[in-house]
Amino acid sequence: MKRLFVTMAALAAFVGLYAEDNGWNHNGMVGVNASQTSFTNWSAGGENSVSGNAYFNGSLSFKSDKASWTNDLDANFGMVNTESLGWRKNVDNLHFASKYGRNIGDKGHFYYAGLLDFKTQFAAGYDYAATPNRKVSDFLTPAYLNLSVGIDYKPGEHFSLFYSPVAGKLTYVSDTTFSTAYGVKKGENMRWELGSTAKIAVSYNFFGDMLTLKSNADFFTPYNDSFGNVDVNWELLLGYHLSKYITLTFQYNLKYDDDIKYVDPEGNQHGPRIQSKEVLGLGLSYKF
Repeated sequence: MKRLFVTMAALAAFVGLYAEDNGWNHNGMVGVNASQTSFTNWSAGGENSVSGNAYFNGSLSFKSDKASWTNDLDANFGMVNTESLGWRKNVDNLHFASKYGRNIGDKGHFYYAGLLDFKTQFAAGYDYAATPNRKVSDFLTPAYLNLSVGIDYKPGEHFSLFYSPVAGKLTYVSDTTFSTAYGVKKGENMRWELGSTAKIAVSYNFFGDMLTLKSNADFFTPYNDSFGNVDVNWELLLGYHLSKYITLTFQYNLKYDDDIKYVDPEGNQHGPRIQSKEVLGLGLSYKF
């Protein structure tokens, strides 16, 4: 949790420093969702529970006649507590992307661009279906770094399509116990792959800014025996502002990684599978 607040504070300071400078624009949403259930003499059964998550989704961008620079940060962390199970993590992701481009031609929509994309999570994660609970991830286990150069198509401030035929993907695990679980050789910390990548980013406001939509989709295929098997990471945020500070949010994340094998509760390893996660929340928020 501490890492989440440090991350949010750092980006807020960055936005505050540059937001008023000529050519810089910022937008995003930060908030906290919480829920609580309590039972007293409830004949139908149930147990008391508390859950909550804090999130930050922000963008800081610069655009001139010749250059375009976009920085995006998506941070989210949540916990749930029940009487019988105690505290458990249910939401956790940290994603930062920075893309810089130079215009091709005069005031066109195409840019020569470079992209840095980094993904990990804040805290340890467990497979709670296993007995006993089995640790499956941690901070920087895994972490993904994508460095690529290519062409960026930006017809406006709401949409961009980036493609790179020269992309380097680094998969890193700080704890080598989990090396093979994330496609890294046994006992090693990292794996480099050269391949091709594409990134689609969408950001819109509807109904007089009452509805916010932000979507980022990344695609990568390596230049090796797995060429054609596409790794996918799609992140979606929908925020409906019921009032200035009350927002209904829906967050969705879909993943597919050809190198990540599915492990069942008994510990048996199977082939890669589509992973998905969704969070529906109501709480306090601030849009900037």
